[in-house]
Amino acid sequence: MEFFDSHSHLNDEKFDNDRFEIIEKMKKEQITKFLTCGYNLEGSKKAIEISEKCDFTYAATGISPNDIPQNEQELWKEIAEIEQLAQNKKVVAIGEIGLDFYWNKENKDLQIQAFKKQIELANKLNLPIIIHTREAVMDTIAVLKENEVTNKGVFHCCPLNRELVKEALKLDFYISFAGVVTFKNAKNSDEIINMVPLDRILIETDSPYLAPEPLRGTRNTPINVKLVAAKIAQVKGISIEEVAKQTYQNACELFKI
Repeated sequence: MEFFDSHSHLNDEKFDNDRFEIIEKMKKEQITKFLTCGYNLEGSKKAIEISEKCDFTYAATGISPNDIPQNEQELWKEIAEIEQLAQNKKVVAIGEIGLDFYWNKENKDLQIQAFKKQIELANKLNLPIIIHTREAVMDTIAVLKENEVTNKGVFHCCPLNRELVKEALKLDFYISFAGVVTFKNAKNSDEIINMVPLDRILIETDSPYLAPEPLRGTRNTPINVKLVAAKIAQVKGISIEEVAKQTYQNACELFKI
């Protein structure tokens, strides 16, 4: 049995003291592939650096809506740098990118422009995208409907929103579940998990954030992706082996690994 953590942030400073010790532990825990995702320029560079040191890890490069510069010229300059980084052979996606109107309401237009520009970049480089969306469901869907994404992508740590999942599946995107689905207060997680066919599901940790139950509140690591897989297996009434196998295959297909 093998697991693919399709979205982690081992580039986060919370891992500076033991990053490679954790990676060694992952091998022993059957986490045989994982993706380190960029969120800004420095995070993207770090993701590539990690991927180049470990043969079973890959990188995504992008500027998240919470990290875009407020100066438009600086934003275009950074996206141009992301384009250069994304040509590294270990980069398998543009992300995370998208919209976040929870933390940032004052720069909605700039967020939308950055999202569209990075979709263009993904299409140019023949890569899928990794989407972050928070309190911006309909705006995110509207951008995707108006700007075709050639290689599709995934809604990472997908909000437990019926309309978003329904529209995302219509657009042929994958849905990635994280530790949130295990939380006791995630009231509609079972319903949402059942909405998504197994061949459209990815699993992730979003580490170091969102540690699943019963580890909630601790630093999350890719090892805990097994707990997300176990939750999906329990809800769908299938074995964890089946979830592991199919989600691993899904991630490999999406990221062309």
